[in-house]
Formats: sequence, structure tokens, C-alpha cells
Amino acid sequence: MYYRETGQLVKSYSEDRRMMPVREDRWVMWAFLIFMFTIVPAFLVWIGEEDYVFSAILIPMMVLGVASLGLNIATGYTGQLSLGSAGFMCFGAFTAFNLLFRLEWMNVWLAFLGSGIIAGLVGIIFGLPSLRIKGFYLLVSTLCAQFFAEWFFNAYPWFLNNSTSGVAALPPFHYRFLPFQQEIFDFFGITRDYNDYIFRYFIALIVTVLLTLAAKNMVRSSTGRNWMAVRDMDIAASVIGISVGKTKLNAFFVSCFYSGVAGAMYCYCYIGNLDFMIFNLRRSFLIMFMVILGGLGSILGSFLGAIFVYFWPIFITIIGDKVFQGAFDTAFVENNSKIIVGTIIVLLLIYQPMGFAGLWNSAKHRLRIWPFKQ
Repeated sequence: MYYRETGQLVKSYSEDRRMMPVREDRWVMWAFLIFMFTIVPAFLVWIGEEDYVFSAILIPMMVLGVASLGLNIATGYTGQLSLGSAGFMCFGAFTAFNLLFRLEWMNVWLAFLGSGIIAGLVGIIFGLPSLRIKGFYLLVSTLCAQFFAEWFFNAYPWFLNNSTSGVAALPPFHYRFLPFQQEIFDFFGITRDYNDYIFRYFIALIVTVLLTLAAKNMVRSSTGRNWMAVRDMDIAASVIGISVGKTKLNAFFVSCFYSGVAGAMYCYCYIGNLDFMIFNLRRSFLIMFMVILGGLGSILGSFLGAIFVYFWPIFITIIGDKVFQGAFDTAFVENNSKIIVGTIIVLLLIYQPMGFAGLWNSAKHRLRIWPFKQ
């Protein structure tokens, strides 16, 4: 009754090719963007909780969502298993750091772009085995990227500005990426500078929105259809004229591009320093769990999985502090998160292989036919 395609007629080819053909979906998208760009920061500044919410919840969720979206392009849309996401994030983070540190004219936007390009080129190199192998054999091959990144940046400290501690301070956010040279700005009557988390939040949000829209349009294009054709049956795709090898390497480049940008965002917008040890194998597994939980081959699912995996430990900690007077220690929260995430993964693989995105699509279908039965 309230969610129908019926009666929403199109009058041109451009309207027929809309990214969201249903009018209510477009309303929800615009309302969500307005909410994230205006209401959320204004409300958090008003209650005085902006630093914690931005730094501990919203920014890392967006960064991990971009990283899981990149993995979903390779695994969910193209069927190429990968376990080196954190390694490619590491390449992106180090690229952005060296560009901003060594080039005075470099700005943040170009540094993020360069981090994605370098990570994508590295991804092509480690994606070459996909031309000959597939499945779990390819998974082991991409795992080499993870160990190579850890070894490379540990063996060559020049990329870390020869830091003896293994951690480098990042160049601060200044006016270099803005058309005007001003380091202080006014936000809802409060003076801020470009190192505040609210500013990093807007940077992360803009990059996340742009990359999500780009991924959505790539999936709808001939490139995305080639990815899915190779995923479903590469032999049939080759028969109808699709270059399977080129398509696989293309998917690896785009996937690693997203991972590289996510790595740069992780350092510059979230933790505020550069340390290759944070891009470890555990983080690669976490990103893979996000994709499985959210749903393979789903852009929305990439962010739903990232939100659940990251926010669940925070939720348990809040419950322990507010309800049980701090009875949940760090070990309990970590072990509980592993149990819950593992259990939900098993249940989803059995009952809903499409993950949270599949549950969302089922709910939309029921809403579409309500109040009638299926």
C-alpha cells in the first residue's frame, strides 16, 4: 500500500535507468543523506558528545564499510576469494602518508586517490594467479599480499619516515585541500579547527558516499555485468565474448582501490597515526566476516555487516556499564563478540545465505505486497 512500483510510470529512458526506480527508495536515500550531513553532527555538537561518537563509532564504521565494499566487489560480484584486504589497506595508508609528507603541494583528496591507485596496482600483481587458479587456492595466493605488506614496510623503514618505534605521526589536516587558506572554521556557533573529529567525519562521509555511488553505478554497467557473468560461470562468459582474465584483474584493481582508500581513511580520519601492525591478518578476517554477514554481492550488505561486526562489542560494553555496573571486562566482550558473530554466520549460511541484505530484501518484498499474503 505504501511501497509500490505500480503507478510510477516512466516517461524517458533516463528515468527508466534510474539507480533507484522506486520513488520511496529515493526519498529514503535523500532523507538519510540529509540526516547524516546535517542532523547527526548538529545534534552531537548540541549534546557535547561529538568527539566520542565520531571517533569511536561513526568514522570507523564508514571506513570498514568501504573496506568490506571493496572485498565484496572481488568476492561477492566476481567470485574471486581474497584474504588480503588489510594488506591492501596498508599499502593505501602508506601511500597517502608519503604523498602528504614528502610533497608540499599534495592535498588530502589527491592523496586518497593516489592511495587507491597504488593499492589497485599492487592488487593486480597479486591477482595474476586468478588467471590460472580459483577458489581456496586463490585465497591462499591473496593471503601472500597480507604477509608481504607486513614484511615490506617493516624491512624498509624509509616509508615510515625511519621511525624507530614503528609508528609515525601523520601530517595534520590543514587548509591544503581547500580553495581558501583558513585553518579555523565556525560550526553551529562553535569554533573548530581542521584536526577536530567533526571535520574528519565529514571527510570520511563524503568519500564513503562517493565510493558507494561509484560502486552502485559500476555494478549496473557493463563492467558489473561482466563481473557477475564471470562469477556465475567463467566458461560461459568466455563463450559469449567476455575476456575472463581482463575482467578478473579489473575486479581486483577496483577492489584493492577501495581497500587502499579505506586504509588511508583509517589512518587519517580514525586513529590519527600510521602503524603497519594494525593492518594484520585479524583485520582481514574481520572484513571477510563483514561481507559474509552483510551478504555477498550486495552494496548495502557491505555496510550492514560492517556496522554489526564493529558495533556489537560497543553495544555489549554499553550494556555492561549501564545495566550490570561494569561487570563485562574486555576479555568477556571480545569472547562474546566472537561467539555471537560466529553463531550468526552459521545461522545465516543455513537459513539466509544472502546475509542481512537478504533479510532486508525479504522485508521489502513483504512490505510491497502488504496487506495481502504472498
